[in-house]
Amino acid sequence: MSLNKKNIHKIDSSAEIIILNKTKNLEQNQEELLENINFYEKSFNTYFDIKNNILYVSCLKFKKENIKTAFCTAIRFFKNLKIENLKINITQAKKELELQTIVEGLVLGNYEFLKYKSSNEKEKIKNINICTKSSSKTKEELEIELKKAFIICNSVNFTKDIVNNSPQDYYPQIMADDALKIAEKHKNIECKIFGEDYLKQKGMNALYSVGIASPHESKLIHLTYKVKNPIAKIILVGKGVTYDTGGMSLKRGDGMVSMKCDKAGAASIMGVIQALGSLELPFEVHGILGAVENMIGGDAYKPGDILKAANSKTIEVTNTDAEGRLVLADCLVYAQKNIQDFDYIFDLATLTGASIGAFGGYTTAVMGYNEKTKKKILKASKKSGELVGFLPFNDYLEKLLESQVADFVNTSANKNGAAITASLFLSKFIKNKNKKKWLHFDIAGPSYRQENWAYHSYGATGVAIRLLIKFMEDLKK
Repeated sequence: MSLNKKNIHKIDSSAEIIILNKTKNLEQNQEELLENINFYEKSFNTYFDIKNNILYVSCLKFKKENIKTAFCTAIRFFKNLKIENLKINITQAKKELELQTIVEGLVLGNYEFLKYKSSNEKEKIKNINICTKSSSKTKEELEIELKKAFIICNSVNFTKDIVNNSPQDYYPQIMADDALKIAEKHKNIECKIFGEDYLKQKGMNALYSVGIASPHESKLIHLTYKVKNPIAKIILVGKGVTYDTGGMSLKRGDGMVSMKCDKAGAASIMGVIQALGSLELPFEVHGILGAVENMIGGDAYKPGDILKAANSKTIEVTNTDAEGRLVLADCLVYAQKNIQDFDYIFDLATLTGASIGAFGGYTTAVMGYNEKTKKKILKASKKSGELVGFLPFNDYLEKLLESQVADFVNTSANKNGAAITASLFLSKFIKNKNKKKWLHFDIAGPSYRQENWAYHSYGATGVAIRLLIKFMEDLKK
């Protein structure tokens, strides 16, 4: 993808993409044709003018997310055609678009996971020229904007690849290897890997117990992005369950098929750290990832077991399929013990189906005690296009976590408000002095969709990367 200051008509290309929400600027015969085929009946209809090699895409709501989907529609249209290059005017429908909007629509919309296809060769577009002649920005400003957009989109697609990888190929050691590769590529990123001996030594029995029946050793991964004189210190804690059978509380067959997605929280944090390595935002960011595989076997942990977490709190296991909160519990304790004077601590996890029930499958459920931080997340949500919703805590739901034999249970028999009770469980592992710094992100719905959704392809979406990057950019202002 390249920028071009020439007039759009003088740029040599195989085809042009034009996004329309009205017909005023078209020639009369073109206007009549589009009206006759009901082009504007709904958004994302397409018409290819083969004579002039122009693809028209309708976009009735000319907002960023709709525009991204329109460009996604266009790039998918050209996938199976032998088109070598395309051109796009940065001004569409008399509005100058942000390069971030164009790039996200094209790059994220073009993503496919073809690793396991016997024939995975597709016709590839060699270049997309973006005509910037009408732009109000300088060439240098546009180049910076384009570079940033690619860094973020490539990190999102990197995360998608991690989540989409099958469980036989992607297990805790592979996640640790990928984390090390990120550190090797960026001088401002460090990586530490800890195995099961460390987990046992540090009393991280909740995390350790989840992976005990797996042939693959559980890993605690600590990625650190550092710059000189950071303006804030942020901790991101991620659930990295590379596959989840449900353990002894076995999932039903259909519910198990997509459980490679249970590593999405950790994968998204890896994507954030990778992006930061190139964006060089002025923060210190720690990524704490609990990489485990929840399997069944003679040595698996069981309902009725009492686990002592790293903060010495005891947990009665009532359901081994509520494993993610056990992984996060020890990771949260580790983070607070080993990282001092931080400003924010967020955890990301595909934690509950209840969050999908609350908001549908496209929205991240956010919970925590700090209303100001929630407002910052909401602001970043609106700017990035990643949907968030907020669920409230209350004392009545917290009582559902009480245990007669331990400090608390890992899940209640009462399933009402299950996304909230899961978050309240995690709050037990946040020190009182840090509760205002903490937010929980339940990404169970938007992290993985078994459908094409807007400019997201079937499967992983790389959720929360753009949200968290935007959150940090806003802190910088």
